[in-house]
Amino acid sequence: MASPLIDPALFEQLKAKIEEDAKVRQELHDIVEELSQQVAYVQGLLSRIHSTPRSQYPTFLKQVDESISKYGATVTKLSTFASGHPYYKHNFKWTRTVQDAISTVLLSTWLGGGPSPQSLGRLLSLEEVGEFFSVPVNLKDEDAFHITIEEYLFALINIIDELSRLAMNSVTLGDTAMAVQISTFIKDLHAGFQMLNLKNDLLRKRVDSVKYAVKKVEDVVYDLSLRNLIPSKSGE
Repeated sequence: MASPLIDPALFEQLKAKIEEDAKVRQELHDIVEELSQQVAYVQGLLSRIHSTPRSQYPTFLKQVDESISKYGATVTKLSTFASGHPYYKHNFKWTRTVQDAISTVLLSTWLGGGPSPQSLGRLLSLEEVGEFFSVPVNLKDEDAFHITIEEYLFALINIIDELSRLAMNSVTLGDTAMAVQISTFIKDLHAGFQMLNLKNDLLRKRVDSVKYAVKKVEDVVYDLSLRNLIPSKSGE
């Protein structure tokens, strides 16, 4: 009897690899889903900022930051597991959730909360975000989990959208100084984005949309100026 032209062991090996890949994908899915639920809860908390007077920020942000602190264990679990597998094969599974997690940290910090509570308007750098999550950033020569520049930039754009909405709602709450500060901040960010030579098409389109947020907030501030409602420097 003639020997088979194809060794049956070949398909046994392929089957084993497929099953192993399926286990990896499922484990990553479970970890990312856990982080996604944590992020969604924090996003829900942060949505209340649009109806919260600034005088109540300390109490409000304490609750937000306590929930954000739960990211740590989950991100560590993700980093440890993901680093054992090819980064660019699987990173699409978590990049959006990581962007959203970064956004909540950036927004909480900007509002005066975050890892080291300070005054309103502080922006964490990429490196500070990495330190907060206890993971490396922008790795070039190592195939391991890390936060990318693109994830940080997408997160920045997310908080611009949120702050442009807050500028209008803060005026409703009588906090015109907040609208002015937001206008200055997002204009500075927009100017910074113009300095970047972006290769990512989606990111480039999102950056281009920032000008609409800038214009929206500028219109709010202009209307305030016409009504003499912008506080003087000495009155802030």
